[in-house]
Amino acid sequence: MTALVPSAPITQDVLTIPRKLPEGGPVNIVGLTRDQLRDALVEAGTPEKQAKMRVGQVWQWIYHWGVRDFGQMTNLAKDYRALLAERFEIALPEVVTRQVSADGTRKYLLRIAGGHEVEAVYIPEENRGTLCISSQVGCTLTCSFCHTGTQKLVRNLTPAEIVGQVLVARDDLEEWPIPGAPKDETRLVSNVVLMGMGEPLYNFDNVRDAMKVVMDNEGLSLSRRRITLSTSGVVPEIARTAEEIGCLLAVSFHATTDEVRDRLVPINKRWNIKTLLDALREYPRLSNSERITFEYVMLDGVNDSDADARRLVKLIQGIPAKINLIPFNEWPGAPYKRSSWERIEAFADIVHKAGYASPIRTPRGEDIMAACGQLKSATERGRKSKAQIAAEAQG
Repeated sequence: MTALVPSAPITQDVLTIPRKLPEGGPVNIVGLTRDQLRDALVEAGTPEKQAKMRVGQVWQWIYHWGVRDFGQMTNLAKDYRALLAERFEIALPEVVTRQVSADGTRKYLLRIAGGHEVEAVYIPEENRGTLCISSQVGCTLTCSFCHTGTQKLVRNLTPAEIVGQVLVARDDLEEWPIPGAPKDETRLVSNVVLMGMGEPLYNFDNVRDAMKVVMDNEGLSLSRRRITLSTSGVVPEIARTAEEIGCLLAVSFHATTDEVRDRLVPINKRWNIKTLLDALREYPRLSNSERITFEYVMLDGVNDSDADARRLVKLIQGIPAKINLIPFNEWPGAPYKRSSWERIEAFADIVHKAGYASPIRTPRGEDIMAACGQLKSATERGRKSKAQIAAEAQG
């Protein structure tokens, strides 16, 4: 890698709430890694010699069976269940609203600690089901084509709030196994993508810990190849993602010149296209991943020319990659328009002939504002005028 990586991880001046509830309240077990859960159980009085076994038992009840009540953990003694109920809780984000699109997409508006709201989206497909989850309340990146980017960053989500989105979706889909029933390998939530509200790499530690829980093979058991993290290009954290999470990587690319990308994805002013691509060339090797996905939203007259397509394939030459072409999902006050279908297909044809897969993503859940780039908490919708948004896009 040619990019300089600081010795300490990047942090932002945003609040992450503690795991403990107000004075004397129970600790939420959801989102604790195995090591953290072990330490918490020992602190609560679990004998050291029993701690590993107790972690395994509690873990399986919560993440394999979907149990929300310590009293139902029947392979634990009654007095130990009482101890757990006194010292801990199994708390998930509150579902404020649940909308179902005509195409089957489900969008959840979730309330978390502090009264803040985030959104998660479940997209059913023929052979899989993808859950799009959020990593921050709001977003700091202000990408001008993204509805979420018009909402100010409030704070990072905790591991409990990130994992909690997965549990909420599984609850809603009634996906937990039934004791005694024949084993069913069908997975409704078969894939998780960190493409919701926020920039995951600006909340790295919490995202990493949450994904450890999601990937654990005795619980939710999602392979790292079933998890995709989408970043706008926080270069110093890309190598850490490969080494500490190892999931698939998607990059919100969206432009082929620094001039245009500076406007569409302002983080480019800090880490430009060359710096980003230098980091991406190392990722497949470091993470043992097959290829990187380049997300490219198609904006009429902005980034959709034949020249853009040819520049794109030249820029990514040598990187194992596929290009996801995303028809722009318009939202109220958006300063851009979707490229025509003919233009998108012409762009895709150039990319395909250069040897790269170039699927055109079918917009999903547009009727409930659940499509890519449309997520935004209900309390924040419509607070900026179209003129304000357009002015920011030109800045």
